[in-house]
Amino acid sequence: MTRQVRVCVVGAGSWGTTVAALAARNVPTVLWARSEDSAREINEQHTNSRYLEDRQLPQDLRATSDLEEALVEADLVVYAVPSHGLRDVVKRSAGHVRPWIPLLSLVKGLEPETLRRPTEVLAEELPGHPTGLLAGPNLAKEIMDGLAAAAVVATPDDVVAQSMQPIFHTRRFRVYRNRDVVGSEMGGVLKNLIAIATGMADGLGTGDNTRAMVIARGLNEMTRLGEAMGADPMTMSGLTGLGDLMATCMSRQSRNRRVGEELGRGSTIEEVLEGMEQVAEGVRTARSVMAIAEAHDVLMPISAEVDAVVNEGRTAREAYRGLLGVQAQHERHPVA
Repeated sequence: MTRQVRVCVVGAGSWGTTVAALAARNVPTVLWARSEDSAREINEQHTNSRYLEDRQLPQDLRATSDLEEALVEADLVVYAVPSHGLRDVVKRSAGHVRPWIPLLSLVKGLEPETLRRPTEVLAEELPGHPTGLLAGPNLAKEIMDGLAAAAVVATPDDVVAQSMQPIFHTRRFRVYRNRDVVGSEMGGVLKNLIAIATGMADGLGTGDNTRAMVIARGLNEMTRLGEAMGADPMTMSGLTGLGDLMATCMSRQSRNRRVGEELGRGSTIEEVLEGMEQVAEGVRTARSVMAIAEAHDVLMPISAEVDAVVNEGRTAREAYRGLLGVQAQHERHPVA
């Protein structure tokens, strides 16, 4: 008789905690929290109030602030830390991760210095492990409230993906699989820039037509860059592409959309970030995305304007004037 798979989720933010809660309903799960106080609250009160308010976590979910303790018995390790701190955490965990076990990323950003995708960071620091990601249109609080949602496990090995599906699957959380790691991962990166652009449109009061135009043309940019990087263009019309894009652009819970909305109302990027407790990955990723687009000779006008606003001091109104000045070509032409 074989024992149950044991899962460790590294990172107790809103999404890491939510994924740990999903897994804990199916298999023994440990959540690593950087803060000892957070770990104690999860164990004693079964809440993570900083990120999920008073939503109740499974009684069986165990938390610890000791990274070795969290990892030592894990059969699957899930990383859920911000992209800029991922490599450091992975390096710290390297001596405690058991050989050959699968690694999953929940990270939706790029490493600023190297432009590496999160799965590439995992593969570099922990070679020999099957590596993939779990992604989709997933707003943590809605999932914790029991509303229906779905995600994709993306990994090159379909057998590994199949073994992971039941770990996170619940009656109201469906888990699909996909072998296109590049497309699935870049969808989660690129949609954040389009969400900032959509938020700027809302902040400027431009209306629903403009929002729809930005989302549609943003998806075009995502697909073209993904394809240039070797992704299957069909992935961008799935859960990790269009699905994640719509959720991030439309939800009031979206941090990236909120950043854009405040920028559209006239706040500076410094003022916006000062008032946020959680990371908006699109702000950190904008410059990296433009570097990758330039390397692949892909024009991305919407993303470029977002980069100019968050990194060069351009206003949201100036950004939209710039987009309106771009000559419209055939809809599938690479210029917006």
